[in-house]
Amino acid sequence: MARHDSVTALVDRLELPFNALGVDRYGISKKHLVVFFTALGFLYRWYFRVAAHGVEHVPPRGRCMLVGNHSGGVATDGAMVLASMLFEMEPPRLAQGMAEKFLNQLPLSSLWTSRTGQFTGLPENAIRLLEDDRMLMVFPEGARGTAKLYNERYSLVDFGTGFMRLAMKTRTPIVPFGFLGGGAAIPTVKNLYGLGKLVGVPYVPVTPYLLPLPLPVPLEVHYSPPMLFEGTGDEEDQVIQAHVAQVKDRISRLIEDGRAARHQRRNGGAA
Repeated sequence: MARHDSVTALVDRLELPFNALGVDRYGISKKHLVVFFTALGFLYRWYFRVAAHGVEHVPPRGRCMLVGNHSGGVATDGAMVLASMLFEMEPPRLAQGMAEKFLNQLPLSSLWTSRTGQFTGLPENAIRLLEDDRMLMVFPEGARGTAKLYNERYSLVDFGTGFMRLAMKTRTPIVPFGFLGGGAAIPTVKNLYGLGKLVGVPYVPVTPYLLPLPLPVPLEVHYSPPMLFEGTGDEEDQVIQAHVAQVKDRISRLIEDGRAARHQRRNGGAA
C-alpha cells in the first residue's frame, strides 16, 4: 500500500506538474508538503490511528470533490482526510481544501496553507482547480460544523449549496464521506465567540479540560461511491437544494452505518 512509502517518496509520486524547483503553478511546494505530511503522518498513523474505509471509491485521477461532515472544534477531520488521500491512495493524491478566509489572514498560516494547496474558498479558485482536474475537499457545513458541541457531534447542520453548483458547472463527481470521532477528539462543551472575534477566528472552543487540544481517540473516515449530477449549475434553487439533500442524506447514512459497524466491532461482532 502507498502508506508504507516514505513521505518524500509519496510526495514525489504526486501526479502534479511541479517544476525543477519542486513548485507547481499554484505555488504548491514539495518541500512544504513533505514537512506538512510528515507531521500529519504521525497524527494519522500513530496518534489517531485513522481507519479509512472505501478509499477504492475515490477516483485515482481526474477532477473530483470530496464532500463531508465537520465536527470537533477545529478541523482535525480535514487534516486527516488530506492525509488519507496521500497515504492510502494509489497513486497518492493531493486533496486541496477550500479553507476558511480567516486562515489566509494569519501570516504564518497563510504561507503554509497556500504552499500545501489549501486555498480560500472562493468560487473562482474552485473552478480553476477543478478545470485543472484537481481534487477538492469541501465541508458544506463550514465553521458551523466545527462549532458543534459534543452532544451534537453526529448531527449535520444546514449545507451550503455553492459546492453543488460548482460540481454541476464543472461536471465534477462528488465523493461523499462520513467522518467519525472528531467530536470525541475535541469534545467541545462551549464556544467563546467573543474571544474568537478578538483573536481573529470565528470562535474558541472550550473542552472539559479547557484547551481545545485533541485527545488520542481512534478516528474513521468512510468514503462513498461518487455521485454525478447533470446540469449547468444555473438551475433554480429548489433543484440545487434537492441535489444537496441527496448528498447530505448519503453522508448521514455513512455516519450511521459507520457508527453501527464500530459498535458491532466493539461488541465482538455480535449483532
